[in-house]
Amino acid sequence: MGRSRSSSANMWKYMNPSYYLKRPQRLALLFIAFVFATFFFWDRQTLVRDHQEEISKLHEEVMRLQDLLEELKNGRSIAGEKPNFSRSGDDVGKKMNFLDDPVDAQRREKVKDAMRHAWSSYEKYAWGHDELQPQTKNGVDSFGGLGATLIDSLDTLYIMGLDKQFQRAREWVANSLDFNKDYDASVFETTIRVVGGLLSAYDLSGDKLFLDKAQDIADRLLPAWNTPTGIPYNIINLSHGNPHNHRWTAGYSILADSASEQLEFIALSQRTGDPKYQQKVEKVILELSRNFPDDGLLPIHINPAGEEVEFVYSTITFGAMGDSFYEYLLKAWIQGNRTAAVGRYRKMWETSMQGLLSLVRRTSPSSFAYIGEKLGDLLNHKMDELACFAPGMLALGSSGYGPDKSQKFLSLAEELAWTCYNFYQSTPTKLAGENYSFGKSQDMTVGTSWNILRPETVESLFYLWRLTGNKTYQEWGWNIFQAFEKNSRIKSGYVGLKDVNTGVQDNMMQSFFLAETLKYLYLLYSPSSIIPLDEWVFNTEAHPIKIVTRNDRAMSSGAGRSSVGQQKLYRRPRSRREGRW
Repeated sequence: MGRSRSSSANMWKYMNPSYYLKRPQRLALLFIAFVFATFFFWDRQTLVRDHQEEISKLHEEVMRLQDLLEELKNGRSIAGEKPNFSRSGDDVGKKMNFLDDPVDAQRREKVKDAMRHAWSSYEKYAWGHDELQPQTKNGVDSFGGLGATLIDSLDTLYIMGLDKQFQRAREWVANSLDFNKDYDASVFETTIRVVGGLLSAYDLSGDKLFLDKAQDIADRLLPAWNTPTGIPYNIINLSHGNPHNHRWTAGYSILADSASEQLEFIALSQRTGDPKYQQKVEKVILELSRNFPDDGLLPIHINPAGEEVEFVYSTITFGAMGDSFYEYLLKAWIQGNRTAAVGRYRKMWETSMQGLLSLVRRTSPSSFAYIGEKLGDLLNHKMDELACFAPGMLALGSSGYGPDKSQKFLSLAEELAWTCYNFYQSTPTKLAGENYSFGKSQDMTVGTSWNILRPETVESLFYLWRLTGNKTYQEWGWNIFQAFEKNSRIKSGYVGLKDVNTGVQDNMMQSFFLAETLKYLYLLYSPSSIIPLDEWVFNTEAHPIKIVTRNDRAMSSGAGRSSVGQQKLYRRPRSRREGRW
């Protein structure tokens, strides 16, 4: 007992601070021991945190590999698609590269992540609305509450293999999409976004729900074509009909808005067997062809209400209000599989391309090629970013010429693409303004300086990469994507810029950013087996529509009514598990 009390007393004396104050060396040793213990404990905690972060990263990688393994089990090589090794035709599809470049795969995944971010933000803050305002985190109905972003995104989600997101969108279309709205809708915008988006979703998935919905909205648009000339009015009430034109056009119809519905309505007739849609849109082309000018260039305003088609004195442009008319002349020819039945489209397009050459100028000192605008005999040295679809169009159409002309137009396409890329590179944010002007001894100056996430330049880069195999276009596209990531990505989505010089952001995520910009960027880093260009044609909202061979005589002779029955029978793609491609 005595030993125990003595040992206890000795132990407690070491706990007494006065013991160490009398012995400074021991106090110093205690302090050093305390410091070492603290550092040891802190280091262990840091190692634990690092270990947890590594485990989290490994978990994410395991999940990604599980998704990839599931895709491979389902017979899909990439992005939910099974390559088709037996395609025919003379398009670039024959030049397929079935080996996936690791850099392309990495970049494609980054673009896919951008789509996930944009889509999840839309789901969280604007579900069912037309577009998301990311800064204020709310939805707006820019197109009458038709779920424009959702429908515009269907095929992008499907192509990227985002199956769960696609299924949630499909359920909304099935249960909530209602076109019976007292709203004055744009015939053009509703056609390219809603009809085109639904038809593309049908062609990709084979789900008849999308075809039925496309026919519903198309039927509501059809009365717009009931004019003396067959040139449609550009606005129609979805519930009551009552077509009319904008007041600011003095009652005239706009060229692009009136003559850029061929792909969607021809496809709808092919898939439903009802010729009325095709007849309406092909009458427009027939009427325009009767007085088609020698240079193939049409002004942007047309009188739809006269005894015959009257072209109104107004601007000639490959930018806003003119662009997609020329695009659809080419693409309707491709959609019909380049047969004699659609020869009129190609003939008109080639005439218009000769006219385009008359608008091309080059700057000094850098010799940037650009497409000017024309009013009467005056050339305006201005080019919209919207006109940057033209390089892709020229490259796509060059294959229909003989060798010399083909090379001529392909070279011009590459020159114009370089100009459009420099629209981006010439600003502090590396994002392009809305339009540019060109003057003497001056290469280019940004005019309207906003950027609203437009896709036209990356669209052309996609076509040029597919058709030439030149990886330079992939590098340019990557630089543009990184500029979007740096300047436009915020926590709640993507926004445009009010000014590309200052980087001040706006409050709108345009639906075409998901439908077009991200889709073309994704395909820019995907093998050519994904949406091959000899099997699919993109509408002007980047919705891929299946090519169906046409053998009817409606657009070859210029006489007679369109006959869907004479076309090659449309067969829907097989379901996902059957292997679509």
